[in-house]
Amino acid sequence: MADDPSVKPTKKAARPRARKAGDDAGQTVLLSGGNPQIPKGEGDGPVQAYIAAMPGWKSDVGRRLDAIIERTVPGVRKAVKWNSPLYGAEGEGWFLSFHCFAKYIKVAFFRGTSLSPVPPGTSKQKEVRYLDIYEGQLDEARFADWVRQASLLPGEKM
Repeated sequence: MADDPSVKPTKKAARPRARKAGDDAGQTVLLSGGNPQIPKGEGDGPVQAYIAAMPGWKSDVGRRLDAIIERTVPGVRKAVKWNSPLYGAEGEGWFLSFHCFAKYIKVAFFRGTSLSPVPPGTSKQKEVRYLDIYEGQLDEARFADWVRQASLLPGEKM
């Protein structure tokens, strides 16, 4: 069969796009760009697992984002879906999420065009606006103001 021209050679296995965070087996997988792969779930637990698995300086910023959101919106609803933490109000939908990329954290405000001033990052989705946070560049006061404004708007149902 090795000489049979009708037999196609097998393809090499694709290189995995994910890597383990740390050296121990069973730790969180980091997807391409360094975003933690966390099972979806409701509540603070999955969000804290995501934040703990954020690589490098991003974990500290994730803790700061989470603390600002909790302080600004007491009783905020939390979940992890699509490998991203989401924040919202019970029965009102989600108002923001964030996601790790190789060099920054991208915060999505789902009704961002209604915020003042409007966050700088544009989206293909009409109302969504983004804030890209690079190391050492979190303006906590501006972020807290946007969180406050976003929490008062109708949320996104997901």
